[in-house]
Amino acid sequence: MFKAVLCCSLFFLVTICRAQTNTLSVSEKPSSFSLFTSSSVAKICVDEHDAKVVSIAANAFANDVQLISGKQMQVLHKIPAKGFVVVAGTIGQSKLIDELIKLNKLNVSAIKNKWERFSIQTVGNKLLIIGSDPRGTAYGIFHVSKLLGVSPWVWWADAIPATKKQLFISGSYVSNEPSVKYRGIFLNDEDWGLQPWAAKTLEPETKDIGPRTYAKIFELLLRLRANLIWPAMHPSTKAFFHYPGNAQMATDYAIVIGSSHAEPMLRNNVDEWKENTMGEFNFITNHDTIYQYWEDRVIQSKGFNAFYTLGIRGVHDSKMLGANTLQEQKEVMDKAVKEQREMLTKHINPAIEKVPQAFIPYKEVQDIYDYGFEVPQDVTLVWCDDNYGYIKHFPNEKERKQKGGNGVYYHISYWGRPHDYLWLASTHPAQLYTQMRMAYDKGAKDMWVLNVGDIKPGEYLTELFLDMGWSMDSIANNQKGLEQHLHNFLVREFGKANAKELVSLMNEYYRLAYIRKPEFMGATRTEESDPKYKIVADLPWSEEEINQRLKEYAVLDAKAVQLSKRISSAKQESWFQLIEYPVRGAAAINQKLLIAQLARHGKATWTLSDAAYDTIVSLTNKYSNLGNGKWKYMMDMKPRKLAVFDKAIQQTVDKPLVQTAKPLFVFNGTGYKTYTGVKPLAHGLGYQRGAISLQKGSSVSFVFTGNIDSLKIVLALAPNHPAEGTKIRYSIQVDDGPVQTIDYATQGRSEEWKQNVLSNQAIRTTRHTVGKSANHVVKITAVDEGVIVDQVKLYE
Repeated sequence: MFKAVLCCSLFFLVTICRAQTNTLSVSEKPSSFSLFTSSSVAKICVDEHDAKVVSIAANAFANDVQLISGKQMQVLHKIPAKGFVVVAGTIGQSKLIDELIKLNKLNVSAIKNKWERFSIQTVGNKLLIIGSDPRGTAYGIFHVSKLLGVSPWVWWADAIPATKKQLFISGSYVSNEPSVKYRGIFLNDEDWGLQPWAAKTLEPETKDIGPRTYAKIFELLLRLRANLIWPAMHPSTKAFFHYPGNAQMATDYAIVIGSSHAEPMLRNNVDEWKENTMGEFNFITNHDTIYQYWEDRVIQSKGFNAFYTLGIRGVHDSKMLGANTLQEQKEVMDKAVKEQREMLTKHINPAIEKVPQAFIPYKEVQDIYDYGFEVPQDVTLVWCDDNYGYIKHFPNEKERKQKGGNGVYYHISYWGRPHDYLWLASTHPAQLYTQMRMAYDKGAKDMWVLNVGDIKPGEYLTELFLDMGWSMDSIANNQKGLEQHLHNFLVREFGKANAKELVSLMNEYYRLAYIRKPEFMGATRTEESDPKYKIVADLPWSEEEINQRLKEYAVLDAKAVQLSKRISSAKQESWFQLIEYPVRGAAAINQKLLIAQLARHGKATWTLSDAAYDTIVSLTNKYSNLGNGKWKYMMDMKPRKLAVFDKAIQQTVDKPLVQTAKPLFVFNGTGYKTYTGVKPLAHGLGYQRGAISLQKGSSVSFVFTGNIDSLKIVLALAPNHPAEGTKIRYSIQVDDGPVQTIDYATQGRSEEWKQNVLSNQAIRTTRHTVGKSANHVVKITAVDEGVIVDQVKLYE
């Protein structure tokens, strides 16, 4: 019966050709497929036996269409005989699609048996969305939503799309496979936003981050073409598996469940390990209890789509117990991983290579790995940044041959030393891009996870990261490519009219925060033994430098206020979340603390500092009241109640402000005169957005004029870690003088590393003898990979 109806209703379909072109377009001008008009709206049809995520995406699409058209789109399970209809389904799981393939009405050879691919085709009165797998189908549905003008942040940032009277769709589209196989986020440090908001605002019935909250998060991930979650795991939150609906929700949304570097075998040790009844989390002295603890979760997780983290650390983010030397730690790691894989073989799949597994050399685990721990070949190696956006290790030649592949765990939010940055998301997009681009080029293509903290206000950086993971080459590897991505985001959210000024505004926001993040402006530190770091103090900046930064932030703040008046009323709440709050909040905390620094020396009035504090309070109260309280408890202006967030304490300091020597010349990286080798790349990084990436062996020359005998050159570089081996070096030469080779690699959490990540610069000083000839050349060569030159300062 089903076959007869289907054949009758689709008899007139023409065969979709193999040579499809990606020309799918949406227009208000009439064309082949009418999505809606003033008097009608198409229907969407999915097979009720297809994966549940397909129905979920179809219903979300129907809601998207209603937002734009004002008309309710019906979701059906049988194709109607008349009218325009969107047909969405998965090869092998949707009878609607499989029957078309069987009747030779549909060619899916380009996507069949591929990972997360989809094809979209308009044929007669049908818009066909076909997925190679259920996620591929969902991505295809949301791809159309995006073409309609619906932001992935439609719910999460109240990004209401513009209404239209009519919309038509024409052409076709075939996606590529994603650049990175597993792409996802880690919900972390959720104590000051996501958890209290979920518990008190969104999901009071659970009083926690539960199934309703995860449903919203998982829909966001699908809209951003992600597929992996590391769930929230702080003490404020119950373990993911505590609420049965969480894992079921992940299954319904086709999201892969993983766990962080500190949570082997999907266990949340912070919540689930009870020391008073289970004993110490010590694999040497308490082996059987820990083994059973892991095995119970493996058994419970059978049937779910899971990615198992292997290894052992302590409870939460701490070292393993009971093993002191690296040899002892390696022996414990060997035993733990061997037994974990035995559990997976026994309970999940005898073919262990088919079970997704990750080993994450985070902090001290990197030392155990470097000491000689051998990771099984089918396991994915997930490399980590230093928590401040600089990747500590890139896959080497041996690691690139790992059958399980390589990945990256990266931060745009962090709690820890030298200082937290949990309030505003201000990591420079070019820093994120250059680090992940190098990791990708070196083979980290199998798993990318972004620590997003509370999700908000890291919306743009999250989208950039996941867009790169979906299609690395869709963003050109230069400043223009990054600015185009930001431009596209801002056009989608706030229209073309203000896009150019908005790009300029956000570039300046990220530039100023690159010099020093808003959370770092009090010269305080976290988790330091010396109590002086708990007290707000002076930054080592001169009065001139302070006033210049205050001026720049005043201009930025005024521009944000000015632009807000141009934003439509429908977009005001989205504007406030995505742009105004972070930009004006960053300006206000800088004003509060820098004016206080001047006031301590009698060079400003305290009232201006207090007024800036009051601005932050007012902005945060407004955030909490958006959407009739939709985001209440999401934005905490004082995460961890650190001193840097308080109203500045009025006091007097007798010690004068620092005086800084003025250089003879200052060159940004892009100020080079000539280059040899490969032309340097600029991405908009740096103190003046003029940093350049030098390929290994390439050189740049800076030219200056002066009659001097000797020269001090201070070179500021992005504080990258070695791309290979243990060194990251440049060489420097003035005129025909001797070549000096300088290594600027840092060790562990040294004081130099702390200074580097707080300032986003690694500083090296060299001295040179110079002839009195009027014209001079400073030549800088990248001896190793990863050298990024920010500024060159010349002193007599």
